[in-house]
Amino acid sequence: MKQKPMLGFSLALLASAMWGALPIAVKQVLVAMDAQTLVWFRFMIAGLVLFIVLRLSGKLPKLTALSRRLKMFCVLGAIGLAVNFFLFSYALHYISPTTNQVLWQLAPFTMILCGVVIFREKFAIHQKIGFALLIIGLVAFFNDHFDEILQLGAYAYGIVIGAMAAVIWVLYGISQKMLSETFSSQQILCIIYLGCALLLTPFAQPTQFYALNGFALGCFIFCCLNTLIGYGAYGEALKHWEASKVSVVTILLPIFTMIFSIIGHNLYPNLFAAPDMNLLSYIGALIVVAGTILSAIGHKLIKNNNEETK
Repeated sequence: MKQKPMLGFSLALLASAMWGALPIAVKQVLVAMDAQTLVWFRFMIAGLVLFIVLRLSGKLPKLTALSRRLKMFCVLGAIGLAVNFFLFSYALHYISPTTNQVLWQLAPFTMILCGVVIFREKFAIHQKIGFALLIIGLVAFFNDHFDEILQLGAYAYGIVIGAMAAVIWVLYGISQKMLSETFSSQQILCIIYLGCALLLTPFAQPTQFYALNGFALGCFIFCCLNTLIGYGAYGEALKHWEASKVSVVTILLPIFTMIFSIIGHNLYPNLFAAPDMNLLSYIGALIVVAGTILSAIGHKLIKNNNEETK
């Protein structure tokens, strides 16, 4: 397929904006609905819509193609994504949306470390530098919250939950990588989404839906559509632009969340809290993002630099 950089960039930007706004909307829904029920609704709706789309297009995954090994990865992927979605939402009871998104940057680094340990991939110099920047950025980001963290109270608990959400996502990431040898990305998501919904069914309370008021209901609808639009735009972006460049745009999630949080607070201060950050915290968030970007595309920067010096 011919590359369309502007279209790919626009779709990647849409995915990032959707995911960046997500925790802000989730925080509003959690006032009337528990995390596991919200996540169950998101998976159920996204899974059913994907199932219908694939059914109409004749592209439903053939379960007969699932070997025992692939079935294991389906289960691991569903567990990883279900727990990730739940912990990500649950953490918002204790920490801000921006803090949650900054902690999410632990996910790609955990994936890199798993690649080194499991797939014997090389831990390159640009990844080591990126990891160092991640640590420096996190220290700077939490500079004015060290007292709260050391008290091991609600804030520290939220940080642990948010970090666990990022780390547990790797189960899905590895499973998706293994399943992609047999199924398309849409087929994998359909299997995983419906598997997640099945896993969460015993813990969900669908009747909580009736407790949502006008604004919370709007946020709930946005959260459900977010799963479809965000991943759909991301998948389409990969078809029209280089994967490394798409990844750079989607790494900017904390930046989008910070911007949306500031805009939301300025427009509706009674609904949206201001980001609890000082100047060093903002700088720390940018350093974390820079470290993640370097880890994602640093090899290309080094390669291009070497080619220019020849």
